[in-house]
Amino acid sequence: MSGQSLLVPGKLSPTRHVPASIPRPEYVGRPGPAPYTGPEVQDAETVEKMRTASRIAARAMEEAAKAIAPGVTTDELDGIAHAYMVDHQAYPSDLGYRGFPKSLCASVNEVICHGIPDSTVLRDGDIVNLDVTAFIHGVHGDCNATYFVGDVAEESRLLVERTRESLDRAIKAVRPGRQINVIGRVIESYAKRFGYGVVRDFTGHGIHTAFHSGLIIPHYDDPRATTVMRPGMTFTIEPMLTLGTHEYDMWDDGWTVVTKDRKRTAQFEHTLVVTADGAEVLTLP
Repeated sequence: MSGQSLLVPGKLSPTRHVPASIPRPEYVGRPGPAPYTGPEVQDAETVEKMRTASRIAARAMEEAAKAIAPGVTTDELDGIAHAYMVDHQAYPSDLGYRGFPKSLCASVNEVICHGIPDSTVLRDGDIVNLDVTAFIHGVHGDCNATYFVGDVAEESRLLVERTRESLDRAIKAVRPGRQINVIGRVIESYAKRFGYGVVRDFTGHGIHTAFHSGLIIPHYDDPRATTVMRPGMTFTIEPMLTLGTHEYDMWDDGWTVVTKDRKRTAQFEHTLVVTADGAEVLTLP
């Protein structure tokens, strides 16, 4: 642990504006998305549209990350990513998804995922995950990465670097004909080398015209994950590793998920498409 105080909720800024000319996902203004009933394998046209959405998401995350520094608020980072997506005619997929009030997720230190950007000020030695999804041409592209704030202790630095490595290894394990559970097997076996926890209840997911299609990508070795990968399948891999337990608590906001022992956690994510001989990462800037 860094010795820094634990996070508390900050104050929310007003909802950011998206011009009416930018098409919204179907769930905006509704309690939740309509159930997805289509295929997990996408045609070439849909994948090409996802390349566009994914690049916008990755670049929006990259632009926000440039501003990460001690003294910056997570709300400021949200504003940067929001502006980038809107300027490129994309809708921030998070905004209005099941009532989520902001355009990205900003998860600091012990926050596993779904942190809401607010007046929280980043401190020297923090780590912060930015999770950005863009919607354009009827499809979504989803990515996240964990960044250092100033001078970060070695324990946290290694956690972040190894979480990134776990994602890279998992992507290399993607092959047509293999079951989905090979992804979690690779991540969990790598994380165990260092005694890290692997979050189980928040997973990767199918993505395309649906933000979350119902396809689940566990990051641990789950024998139930027997879906066979096929060329054209599109989904995210987004391992969440912790310095302690994989168990969690949720804040009263219904979104912010924190480690039960309040130890730090890191996450990385890409959207990818299964190819004839492996995987193509779509969320590269």
